[in-house]
Amino acid sequence: MNTSPSSWRERLTSPLTWHFAAATVLLVATLVLGTRFGLDWAATNDRSVGILAQKQVQLKALDLQTQPLRGLEARAAESRAQIKDFYSQRIPPHYSTIDARVGELAVAAPVRLTRVQYTQKARNADLTEILLDANITGEYPQILRFVNSLERDRIFFVIRAMALTGQQGGAVSLRLQVSTWLRPADAAASGLPAAAPAPPDSPAAKEGF
Repeated sequence: MNTSPSSWRERLTSPLTWHFAAATVLLVATLVLGTRFGLDWAATNDRSVGILAQKQVQLKALDLQTQPLRGLEARAAESRAQIKDFYSQRIPPHYSTIDARVGELAVAAPVRLTRVQYTQKARNADLTEILLDANITGEYPQILRFVNSLERDRIFFVIRAMALTGQQGGAVSLRLQVSTWLRPADAAASGLPAAAPAPPDSPAAKEGF
């Protein structure tokens, strides 16, 4: 059955036809816009996740970099307290305290000290090094006892050098060089002479004398 041209024109001009056409166009536009919105949303979400991950990495890096600085003030205060205790307990107040203590340890060993000489190095803002240079005579066990007692004493002694100078029977003679320290004001009041520079190739120079 054929449809006449007039019938097609009636259908095209019918409001129902235009309604279906408009609905179809709106449906297509909605699908296109929805698809575009979904793609844009996915892209935006991916970028947001990437930015968040990058910020988390940066935050972790900063956390690792600042970790050594945490508690620095407390550690500095603890270090100052330890330095203060060291000065008060192991740095003697007077040169005579050093000389008396060395004599006590020599008697306790027992060893004999001869040609004992004290000198001082250049003063600085914190401490002044006091140098003891002496000959020590005794048997090996006695000398070892004396040296160990110096290193373990409450006064801070550092053995710089020992050199054999003689031996007779069971007794030996050594040259002993020891460092200790005084506060600059106490060193200035001690009246000790300044230490002469040692020759560059001497054992004393190599030890820092």
